Amino acid sequence: MDGFAGRTVLVTGAAGGIGSAIVRRLVGAGAEVVAADRSVEALQAVVRETGARPLAFDLLVEDSVRDALRGETFDGLVNCAGFGGLVAPLLDVRVADFDRVVAVNARGALLVTQHVARAMVAAGRGGAIVNVSSQASLVALAGHAAYAASKSALDSLTRVAALELGPHRIRVNSVHPTVVMTPMSASYWGRPEIGDPFLAAVPLGRWATEEDVAGPVVFLLGDGAAMVTGAALPVDGGYTCR
Repeated sequence: MDGFAGRTVLVTGAAGGIGSAIVRRLVGAGAEVVAADRSVEALQAVVRETGARPLAFDLLVEDSVRDALRGETFDGLVNCAGFGGLVAPLLDVRVADFDRVVAVNARGALLVTQHVARAMVAAGRGGAIVNVSSQASLVALAGHAAYAASKSALDSLTRVAALELGPHRIRVNSVHPTVVMTPMSASYWGRPEIGDPFLAAVPLGRWATEEDVAGPVVFLLGDGAAMVTGAALPVDGGYTCR
């Protein structure tokens, strides 16, 4: 997980648990990291810890994305920003919630990828992009209709981007984490009637950590994955292999 000296990587959602773990891992590997989120204030902790450069923009506003990324050139991009929405049965999903989840998880990733990839193509030195998807795009999870749809859309973007950007030596892959038991996740997955049977179906028998996700992301960004593009890598303890 070294060899990133001289490379600049943009990480969206960097104020969150997974995003900040990716920033730490990349900085430790020698990368210059630009940590992005909705506000500079939200990024203070990870910036103070790692020395990453903060960058604020709103994924829901195209002008905000364009203005923030104008003139920037990156060797790598991690689309980690995400919104889980509300866990709700299919028949109870509100259209407004569905639209917001898709807008952040799919449309937002598209906007950032467009601006970053255009600069990569112009620079002519290739690059790597990793999209943080979910196990929810690989198997059906009750109550996850909106979230699963948004991540499945992100998966399609990953494959199309890998196809179209490959001739420019830009690789595009995705990782698909299982549940990372944060305080927010615990409000749903921490309920015994939900979490216990789910965990019993995970061959490795535990929840994921932020670091469990960060490691594969950094691998896919690096030269060790130089021939890997268009791949969907589960980081799920074997849940989706059942």
